[in-house]
Amino acid sequence: MASIWVGHRGTMRDYPGFSASVDAEAIHKAIRGIGTDEKTLISILTERSNAQRQLIAKEYQAAYGKELKDDLKGDLSGHFKCLMVALVTPPAVFDAKQLKKSMKGTGTNEDALIEILTTRTSRQMKEIGQAYYTVYKKSLGDEISSETSGDFRKALLTLADGRRDEGLKVDEQLAKEDAQILYNAGENKWGTDEDTFTEILCLRSFPQLKLTFDEYRNISQKDIEDSIKGELSGHFEDLLLAIVCCARNTPAFLAKRLHQALKGAGTDEFTLNRIMVSRSEIDLLDIRAEFKKQYGYSLHSAIKSDTSGDYAITLVKICGGDD
Repeated sequence: MASIWVGHRGTMRDYPGFSASVDAEAIHKAIRGIGTDEKTLISILTERSNAQRQLIAKEYQAAYGKELKDDLKGDLSGHFKCLMVALVTPPAVFDAKQLKKSMKGTGTNEDALIEILTTRTSRQMKEIGQAYYTVYKKSLGDEISSETSGDFRKALLTLADGRRDEGLKVDEQLAKEDAQILYNAGENKWGTDEDTFTEILCLRSFPQLKLTFDEYRNISQKDIEDSIKGELSGHFEDLLLAIVCCARNTPAFLAKRLHQALKGAGTDEFTLNRIMVSRSEIDLLDIRAEFKKQYGYSLHSAIKSDTSGDYAITLVKICGGDD
């Protein structure tokens, strides 16, 4: 069965001639020796698919009675440690933990919530919800409810439910109807009917939304983005704009997020690690192409100039080539 976490445009894939036991032993040696052999850790963990890394973790636990992630945590430090632990975490559990981190402590990281919930498929969201409950014994929906409010909360909950249509077939008649409904809910009335925006933007498939946005432009002579900016505000506006961007071109949306994480004075490693790891087997090649197209330089070079040491080496290996 093809995994719902693997696409055709990733940079990391199955390693031929893979042996979980050979890898587990090499990793154990690399961690246990005097001083850690980071080179070995990096070469193994960045040259295996996530499914293979899960098998290594299983083998490691069986052979040494310890969790690989715990040994990595005990032996490594800083952003490099976070990145290596991310690599050995199952995708749904990784996303669940990223969502938890986005909501814990003072203040919610709305941008991270928006990014995760708009870019995951319905089937992925269902698995993330299950993983969240398994790890935290709380429902993801309840956590989102207690950390957010208003229309933003409603829309996030709709996305977290994983009810977006995943079909590739588009219905032209429906696109025309939805476009008219959106126009009537916003531009064409005094005040805005937010629920209508949430319903259509959070439940229709991306190809269907693309067609709907074309129809919207025909009716209103405006791009849907401009209407959303004019009619809505705050995090709800940010969320809907993110959905529009993802429906049009998800890799372009994620390239922009990476650019924001890498530009300026500090690096946003939380976002950088999440996108690099979570898209490495899905669409990182497309994200790289969009990055180059939008900013005129490669993601590879941006990572190299903004990070250092083993952390940089690992990110560059996940990135794959230079563009």
